Amino acid sequence: MKTLEQWFAEYGESHQHPTNQWIHKVCVPLIFFSIVGLLILIPYSLGPLRVGEILIAIALGWYFTLGPKPFVVMLAQLAICYVLFYALRQVTDPLLPLIIIFVLAWLGQFYGHKVEGKKPSFFKDLQYLLVGPLWVVKFLFKGRF
Repeated sequence: MKTLEQWFAEYGESHQHPTNQWIHKVCVPLIFFSIVGLLILIPYSLGPLRVGEILIAIALGWYFTLGPKPFVVMLAQLAICYVLFYALRQVTDPLLPLIIIFVLAWLGQFYGHKVEGKKPSFFKDLQYLLVGPLWVVKFLFKGRF
């Protein structure tokens, strides 16, 4: 199993261009928020747990394997997403805004990788979709993670 630093090193290889980095600082959190919101909206349950929340718990389990700090960081990001989701829900039906955010943020990501000249990391390994939000936090805090 890779360490967090190994994940970051490999992820960072395709995120060297300043424009791509800036785009990721904006778009990765938006994608994370939209995915969390869309998962919350899944109406199906397995017993007392909703399917979307089970998927979120599985992702948190993956973060836990990386250590306590990544787990707490992602738990905090998740809490922020829940607060924002329920605030959005007070104003409007969140489905369409979440889909729009998701699509526009991914368009931004692909533009960033076009500028970078490298494919997104998740084409190599889907787990990089989980690494991105942690990498942005590390990048925003200048490596103090």
